[in-house]
Amino acid sequence: MIQSSPLTKLVNMFLWESPTFRFSVATAKMIKPVLIITSILTLTSEMLKDVVRTKTYQNVIYRNKFLFQNKVVLDVGAGTGILSLFCAKAGAAHVYAVECSHMADMAKQIVETNGLSDVVTVLKGKIEEIELPVAKVDIIISEWMGYFLLFENMLNTVLYARDKWLYGCYGVFWFQTMDISKMVLGDASFTAPFKLIAERDDYIHAFVAYFDVSFTKCHKLMGFSTGPRSRATHWKQTVLYLEDVLTICEGEAIIGSMTVAPNKKNPRDVDIMVKYSLSGRRCVVSRVQFYKMR
Repeated sequence: MIQSSPLTKLVNMFLWESPTFRFSVATAKMIKPVLIITSILTLTSEMLKDVVRTKTYQNVIYRNKFLFQNKVVLDVGAGTGILSLFCAKAGAAHVYAVECSHMADMAKQIVETNGLSDVVTVLKGKIEEIELPVAKVDIIISEWMGYFLLFENMLNTVLYARDKWLYGCYGVFWFQTMDISKMVLGDASFTAPFKLIAERDDYIHAFVAYFDVSFTKCHKLMGFSTGPRSRATHWKQTVLYLEDVLTICEGEAIIGSMTVAPNKKNPRDVDIMVKYSLSGRRCVVSRVQFYKMR
């Protein structure tokens, strides 16, 4: 629980560098009640230090300055405001950085430290509850992806912001096979078929899920993968263990489908159902398994 009372005891100082900006944020706690913000800062620091993630954002924005020049930008779930700072440096007329957590207070300090208070305005609150000083924005930028892409589902928040504030459909970053310029609420629930062909004789203990990201509205296609054969990111991969170890031979195929939906009680959580079957020389199986990401 995060309390908003005045701080009485300084405990630690987080200091880290982005590719362009300097961040120095104090963590603190009170004797009573206890203020717990260390976990938020630890996660934020982890994301900033994710070179693949942060450097890709920087490259996409800086190498496509013509998209941002003199535009009004809305940053949904701004966190420390790093994306807002990138947009400001790229020539945005103004950036509205919306963050609902206490990180918004720190983002204001970070913006001031970097001398961009005249371009970046940090607004504290939920995107569904705040009012922007402008009627429309030209671009929405958001790092909404969670583990397994949809964990801690921020997608609906981005879609809400798009429908309420985006002028026409000039630009939404990210774009991908889940095209958030066209999606509607509820599209985060889906069923997708799959067919996996074995490249060698081996044993299967689990399925591994990951996602790739592409910026398709840029002058040059850019993006990254969170897959196991790519450079590591803070998203890692999601491992779905099987009830039985499967024996598979080269050339045989596992056929099935994956159904994904937000949890009904807590839409930030994800419910996953995997149906799979294998009719091989050494193993014949047909199963349905359920997983919950909490």
